[in-house]
Amino acid sequence: MNHFAQPLFFWLLILPFIFRLLIPAMRGLHGDALRVPFLKDIEQINIKSGSSWRASDTAKKWSGKLAWLYVIWALLVVAAARPQWVGEPVRLPNMSRDILMVVDISNSMNERDFALQGRRIDRLAAVKKTAAEFIKQRADDRIGLVLFGSRAYVQAPITYDKSSVLEILAQTDAGMAGNSTSIGDAIGLSLKSLRNSDNKDKKVIILLTDGENNSGALSLAQAIQLAKDEGVKIYTIGVGAEQSFVNSIFGIRIAVPSALDEESLNQIAAETKGTYFRATDTQSLAQIYQEIDKLEANENEDQFVREVKERFIWPLGAALILAAALAMFLRRNYHE
Repeated sequence: MNHFAQPLFFWLLILPFIFRLLIPAMRGLHGDALRVPFLKDIEQINIKSGSSWRASDTAKKWSGKLAWLYVIWALLVVAAARPQWVGEPVRLPNMSRDILMVVDISNSMNERDFALQGRRIDRLAAVKKTAAEFIKQRADDRIGLVLFGSRAYVQAPITYDKSSVLEILAQTDAGMAGNSTSIGDAIGLSLKSLRNSDNKDKKVIILLTDGENNSGALSLAQAIQLAKDEGVKIYTIGVGAEQSFVNSIFGIRIAVPSALDEESLNQIAAETKGTYFRATDTQSLAQIYQEIDKLEANENEDQFVREVKERFIWPLGAALILAAALAMFLRRNYHE
């Protein structure tokens, strides 16, 4: 599509006519002060001698030159109006983030206190399902995966290859990393993994656990300080029902309170400018991921750009060529 970036410049096209109206045209080459009373006699002499000179010839020549000057002026005005070619709108790629999913796979994640489509499922199965849906929605982000129990392991470094991350997540089983929960070590390893990322400003950790930090070398206070130093935001999700049931030695199911350390998870999120969420069932867990998706929305979503090519060089070049030709013509007539 072609258009003019500065169309108001076209008002300058009438400027020569305004000057023509405001400034009276000079009569004669040097004004009215010089008169040639024998002009008609000179004209008659030239007629008799076969010359075709007329007083009106000079006026005609000047009219032609003025017309050329106006064409040059019009071309300069068109160039000043900046003709442009504008392409079709192209959507900007969203500003990507590096998101590291840090998932607790200790034995307690085998607890079957979640439900899906009317059947009981364990906590890890619910986490894998909802986390997979979240990963699929982050089309422009890079995703990584850290699994932890007694120890933490980087199972998938930060990558755009979400299918690989999803495959690794699907093959994960509770208890693979030990029975205890080392949240501090998991955060420390995650920060180390993110440190190698080229994305300096948009790094996010989503930490999901059902227990408390009862193992590992790194304390929560140390892990929080490291995250603050690195400028990494941590969202924490506590999973599990408010209470779980265990079988006593007499075969009676006894309700025991959840081992989840919500206070520590709240502290981690608050001090790293993240948010703490509690998921007691599959629906609330899915809603949490949707909420995180809103909080970490892409900043330039639905922004478009158009390719713009300037065309002012063509009328400007034509004006310069005409001006040069007119100057050569005037110079030749002067010498003649």
